[in-house]
Amino acid sequence: MKPCCSHPLPVEVVFHPSWWNRHAGIVFDEDFFYDPRRRVADEQRMERTLYDRFGDCGLGGHRDEARPEIGVVHLAAGYLLSEMLGCRVEYAADAAPQVICAHREELAIDEEAPFRSEPFRRLQRLIEALKAKYGYVTGDINWGGVLNLAIDLKGEAVLMDMMIDPEGTRAYFEAIGRVVERFFRYIRSETGTTSISVNRIVRHLDAPLFLHSECSHTMISEQDYEALLLPIDCRWSELYRPYGIHYCGRDPHRHAAQFARIPHLDFLDLGWGGDVAALRAALPETFFSLRLNPVEIESYTSDELYRIIAERVAASGDLLRTGICCINMDAGVSDGRVRELFRIAEELRKR
Repeated sequence: MKPCCSHPLPVEVVFHPSWWNRHAGIVFDEDFFYDPRRRVADEQRMERTLYDRFGDCGLGGHRDEARPEIGVVHLAAGYLLSEMLGCRVEYAADAAPQVICAHREELAIDEEAPFRSEPFRRLQRLIEALKAKYGYVTGDINWGGVLNLAIDLKGEAVLMDMMIDPEGTRAYFEAIGRVVERFFRYIRSETGTTSISVNRIVRHLDAPLFLHSECSHTMISEQDYEALLLPIDCRWSELYRPYGIHYCGRDPHRHAAQFARIPHLDFLDLGWGGDVAALRAALPETFFSLRLNPVEIESYTSDELYRIIAERVAASGDLLRTGICCINMDAGVSDGRVRELFRIAEELRKR
């Protein structure tokens, strides 16, 4: 099952909470995430804001709908599983929820505890309230990644564990993986999707994607990935398809040989700085989501931006297996620069 797009070279943009706070007046306190009325009202306000500013680019299509979104599909925010596993989370008006490392010492977790936790019960109450009013729920919740969660729980100590006790660490990762798997299967059973909240570009694919976040893999060696974490990707790729990896670091190409060993890597969300040509050589059939740098995006001239995007798209090859995204653009990005992304993509389609 290779993912297909309804059109070549889709484009997605995701704004940082500071952008939403300044331009839509949205406050990202705890109620934004869990109050049923706020969930629906604020998601609709986000859609209306997108339409008012970028309707000519095709954004804001759900502006007239009160959609019972269980999670925030217009942010890049992974926090709930960390909180379910015991981390403290701090909320701010203009930022995503901040996970505070739990600094656990043990290489073990109670796999049932997250599903008895108050954060999970709070999610269940939200879902039931939305279903009671609307008859259904939609959207999904960023489920993070195995190593990401391990670092939230143990901090940098888990990197030492990988060297000192590889067998114990492997078992620990597998236990976290089982918790993650149970969580995303639950979300899928309620809404039918799991990963729009990881990267909105997956909504352009013809089947719901399972997208595993591996942001922290830039911190580990290829050998450690192969020995301790690759088996999880291989197993999930057999069970859940289409299957993808989100790697927002600058060096996804470093793991290209390991990625090529995953039985079904249907999608790769590859970070700015990644060697697109090297990855394409290793993964000729994989859909590539080419991430642009949200910090630098406003600093380029129009010609520079066109050249940057055109070169990366050319290195990826087939436009039906390529998309463009820019995630977490802050309040300083101009509307004109955002529109340029869509205009450049249209020019490349024509070429």
